[in-house]
Amino acid sequence: TFDTVIEEFGLKSEALDRLATIIRAADTASLDLVPQAAGFLAASLGLSRMFRDDLEQLEAGMLLYDAFFRWCRDATEETHNWPAAGAVSLGAGKPS
Repeated sequence: TFDTVIEEFGLKSEALDRLATIIRAADTASLDLVPQAAGFLAASLGLSRMFRDDLEQLEAGMLLYDAFFRWCRDATEETHNWPAAGAVSLGAGKPS
């Protein structure tokens, strides 16, 4: 499991702890543990339907793990709420 890999290699960081929680929740169908677990599970299951070859699936899955790690490390506070700050109408910021 992901927890075992982290422990065996002695890896420690807040981002890895957050990622481990997401993966653990997805692996154990505890999707209410963290909101990201459902998305991680959905993406993982999607990959399993895209690739018949285990090594190809693993390679594609590494991109998923990397992306979630980067979110855990750098982007947990980022949102995409609209309208953007300072916009006063739907057309704000668009060239005329």
